Amino acid sequence: MGKEGAGSGGGGGGDGGMSESVIRKVLVSYMYVAVWIFLSFAVIVYNKYILDPKMYNWPFPISLTMVHMAFCSSLAVALVRVLRVVDLPSSPAMTPQLYVASVLPIGALYSLSLWFSNSAYIYLSVSFIQMLKALMPVAVYSIGVLFKKETFKSSSMLNMLSISFGVAIAAYGEARFDVRGVALQLAAVAFEATRLVLIQILLTSKGISLNPITSLYYVAPCCLAFLVVPWVFVELPRLRAIGTFQPDLFIFGTNSLCAFALNLAVFLLVGKTSALTMNVAGVVKDWLLIAFSWSVIRDTVTPINLFGYGIAFLGVGYYNHVKLQALKAKEAQKKAAQADEEAGSLLQERDSHADRKTDNQA
Repeated sequence: MGKEGAGSGGGGGGDGGMSESVIRKVLVSYMYVAVWIFLSFAVIVYNKYILDPKMYNWPFPISLTMVHMAFCSSLAVALVRVLRVVDLPSSPAMTPQLYVASVLPIGALYSLSLWFSNSAYIYLSVSFIQMLKALMPVAVYSIGVLFKKETFKSSSMLNMLSISFGVAIAAYGEARFDVRGVALQLAAVAFEATRLVLIQILLTSKGISLNPITSLYYVAPCCLAFLVVPWVFVELPRLRAIGTFQPDLFIFGTNSLCAFALNLAVFLLVGKTSALTMNVAGVVKDWLLIAFSWSVIRDTVTPINLFGYGIAFLGVGYYNHVKLQALKAKEAQKKAAQADEEAGSLLQERDSHADRKTDNQA
């Protein structure tokens, strides 16, 4: 009796320990989400501050992006080659041929996405840019269907149309609507969506898995190289005309550090939770940025803006819900297949054991 009591006490302690473990895991996940939201928030607001003519007034988005890429390249090389914090992919290894065929196109698209998205901050408010970014699922789905990575479904297309309709209403109600800024942001969304689809086609399908450090190690240098060409023709003559401008090392250093830290936060968030969690956290971040843009930066946010973005928000929420259900179904199917495989192995082992027993008896 005494032993049974002790056993029950041990079981209760085990349950308590498990509960504490689950609570700790949930709290850690929330911490990763909070860190990612903070850093993403900081990078967006910091870039807006540097580029906006009414604030720091340094309207050179290509130069700013090149500073980020140079900083990220240097740190990534130090972490990979000197400190050896992470290992480079070995199966398959990143050969020169594979780099040219897979990484260069992704780097080119990434450079265009960053260039145009940073340029949009010169013309548009932070709140309106976040509303336009709600079109990302539409772009990813459309390009995925084009490249046959997504299956065309009427329900999915209706969902995409609802998101687009909401963003169109938000654009109609925008007080600071600027055609150049909208064109730049839409181009940035299109290039970023194409980059995400190409990552699946050129890297994931070949079994290459890159975390943000190794991604920056490979992508940031070629991204920097691609940006040099437009920089020479677009911004270098203007920078020479300024002549006396001396960049603030503290401003650009901390801004670049925030950009690099954001990449690490993405790695931690996706690695410890999931990409879907990041999408949901991104919706929370967008609302926070809209509130910040309205209350602190004093950007005009109209009721029509909010109504339109509310429709787009519901569409994005439904999109994330469908993705979650598909992920759960895939996971359940995978577990069922593993269970069937284990049951088959056990049955085969039992039959083999029975055959040996029969042979021994004979």
